[in-house]
Amino acid sequence: MLVSLYVLVVGPPGMLLALFGWKDVLYILGHGGVRLGLALTGIKVRVEHAERIPHHQAAVYCSNHQSNVDPPVLFAVLHRRMHILYKHEIDRIPVLARAFRMGGFIPIDRSRREAAMRGIDAGARSIRSGNSFLIFPEGTRSRTDDLLPFKKGGFVMAIKAQAPIVPVAVQGGRDAMRRGSWIIYPATMTIRVGPPVPTAGLDLDERDDLIARVRHEIELLVQENVTAVR
Repeated sequence: MLVSLYVLVVGPPGMLLALFGWKDVLYILGHGGVRLGLALTGIKVRVEHAERIPHHQAAVYCSNHQSNVDPPVLFAVLHRRMHILYKHEIDRIPVLARAFRMGGFIPIDRSRREAAMRGIDAGARSIRSGNSFLIFPEGTRSRTDDLLPFKKGGFVMAIKAQAPIVPVAVQGGRDAMRRGSWIIYPATMTIRVGPPVPTAGLDLDERDDLIARVRHEIELLVQENVTAVR
């Protein structure tokens, strides 16, 4: 409730400042909202192998998906100005959707192929201009540590931009928020970062091999997490 109030209070003035050219204010306020939410819910986050994050270049961060708390947590801890490919259904939330668009986030409508490809092309252009993106290739939350099949769009975007893909594994998201529930519980989330996978020189015909390689890297990171908590 307090986080929703925070969005309603700071969102409109933040967007007004962004209209006048101070786009960074949206990220500052967004990070503040996430930190507030974590403090209120008792969620603690630790990041392992943070030295693998390629701060010097734009990249596509590719993560498994356990719960609805994953996107805001990764947005806050992985990159100072992380952009996100998000489900177009979020556009039904007026203030949030407007802030997303102004921040450079890109909606993907998977039900309409042409619209989805326009979103992917827009994402590739944004990456080439220096912006990093977060993707969840499973497309929805997995109920177990086994990864669901990967969607190809984010990998096509990375190849078109010739940007590296950074594998990421989340553990503890389901402890914080169970699927089908709106209740958030105190928990410790571990974020593990894998070595960046280059796409320089790859073409779209090689996307399946790229997907298999990134999936394998995330599976290794997930296994590290599972082994660590036993």
